[in-house]
Amino acid sequence: MWKFFTTKEYALWSYVGGITILLSIWATVQIDVQINEVFGSIYNGLQKALSAPNAITAEEFYSPFLEFAYLAAIYVVINVVFNGFLVNHYCFRWRQSMAEYYHENWGKAREIEGASQRVQEDALKLARLLENLGVGLIESALLLIAFIPILWELSKNITEVPILGEVDHALVWAVFLTSLLGTAILSAVGIKLPGIEFDIQKEEAAYRKELVFGEDNPNLATKEVVENLFEKVRKIHFKAYLHYFYFNTAKWSYLQGMVIVPYLILGPSIIAAGITLGVVSQTVRAFSKVAESLQYIIRSWLQIVELISVYKRLRGFEKQIISS
Repeated sequence: MWKFFTTKEYALWSYVGGITILLSIWATVQIDVQINEVFGSIYNGLQKALSAPNAITAEEFYSPFLEFAYLAAIYVVINVVFNGFLVNHYCFRWRQSMAEYYHENWGKAREIEGASQRVQEDALKLARLLENLGVGLIESALLLIAFIPILWELSKNITEVPILGEVDHALVWAVFLTSLLGTAILSAVGIKLPGIEFDIQKEEAAYRKELVFGEDNPNLATKEVVENLFEKVRKIHFKAYLHYFYFNTAKWSYLQGMVIVPYLILGPSIIAAGITLGVVSQTVRAFSKVAESLQYIIRSWLQIVELISVYKRLRGFEKQIISS
């Protein structure tokens, strides 16, 4: 799986390509920071415009929207070209390096059960999962680096919070505590899902293998045998549904609850008219960006579960190749 990073053939893609992708993600994060400031101007303009007739000119009203359109256009181009097209090719080259290794060792690999599935299906899944999760992880880390200082600065305007009263930089503490606590709880709720997903693939592979044998040999894949295998498939899927039910209930309850947290914390300052609408917009957006970054594991848990399962299968497959 790691040939992509250890051979000269793929050095240009693995390292230069990786650095380019990293820089492009950082560029979109910086644009996101600028957009956050623009939204502050937009909402301050709205507040001023609604305070009295003709309080601002049409130019003053539309100017922030034009700035947003300019930034959004750059954001779209970078995302499509670098964080989309380039990442697609980067991950396929990674898959290609894996496929070449398996092809070179096919004489050994072909004797291993499920070899064709590992080489084609699992390598494809790994590339796609790394594409989504890898970009998401880097973006989350860079968003944290960019937005925590912003949230820290904005928190200076919040002098009082519900129940606790005066707390310095309350928004920063709130987002860390709620996000990390939610991640810990949901990780505990979904801790069995990677193992269950691995068992699903194992039972499905046994069921499919028997059906394939039955295509060539009428004495195999009898009704009794395939029904017994399918019963195991049914049981493991039903077990998964139950565990996903628990996990999804906890996940969506938590995520929906987090939507109102910044507004609750800002409540006393809003009631006292201590901050403007623009500051509220900037603060809520910065809070949401930091929260989403800290909730990366929660939001990506199902894909992480699948990635762990795919990795375990490919790792076991490669160990068998080496030992054979």
